[in-house]
Amino acid sequence: MEFNQQLLVDSLKAEYKHQDLPFSLHIFNTVSSTNQTLWQLIDQTEKTNSVVIATQQTAGRGQWGRQWLSSTGGLYLSMSIVPQLAATNSYQLTLATAWGITAQFQKCGIPVGIKWPNDLVLDGRKLGGILTETKVNKGQITQAVIGVGINWANSVPETGINLQIWQNSQNYHMINHLEMLTSQVLIGIKSGIECLQTEGINILLSRYLDVLTNMGDQVYVNNFLGTVVGVTQEGNLRLKMTNDDLKAAVTPEISCQPGTISLGYRQSSVL
Repeated sequence: MEFNQQLLVDSLKAEYKHQDLPFSLHIFNTVSSTNQTLWQLIDQTEKTNSVVIATQQTAGRGQWGRQWLSSTGGLYLSMSIVPQLAATNSYQLTLATAWGITAQFQKCGIPVGIKWPNDLVLDGRKLGGILTETKVNKGQITQAVIGVGINWANSVPETGINLQIWQNSQNYHMINHLEMLTSQVLIGIKSGIECLQTEGINILLSRYLDVLTNMGDQVYVNNFLGTVVGVTQEGNLRLKMTNDDLKAAVTPEISCQPGTISLGYRQSSVL
């Protein structure tokens, strides 16, 4: 699948009112990993505001070292930024990215939500994911690379969904081609990061929670049942625990770091 760079540029210029684009574009047919390729560019010359796009990855990575299947037909991209952020708050970049992309999809009439912490979901199945990597010096993030994968026309597992087939099933085609999808994702990343930087984590987090599909879900932690009530500024899942044996006057609340528990998917049906 050939990627039409001019079509992408035209879509972006329509958004940015024909101003200079706020990032440089590097487009490949196949890379091992867009994040890895972008880090290499950063080490050479490109320090910030760069984007790597590919239609296939041979060694895509997900969160916590998991493999990210990246067959032809999907969208795989990475953006570099230099955030003014403490290393302890690095997960806020993922929260901001997830919300920004989700909000952009919703502007297009596509009811995407977020499954904690970083999955983009549509009709209860995984549409895409986010991998944020950072370099840190003296407790501050000096460089960040935000990687995003979106299922467009590629094959997906049972828990996944691709956008092209979903639009066909709905007879609704707001996003008509891969290049338009790319522009919407890039605009979403920028808007999410700008929200974090200009309006702060409290505003960003409230917007993230508005589109979080897990609110009210129940999950077991060490054989105790908890209900999802929110997310902390560090990206941890907030659970209100039940403990009938203790009959406590106040139900305790705990938080779980990303990667320590899995919320799964509500639907197991296949499109």
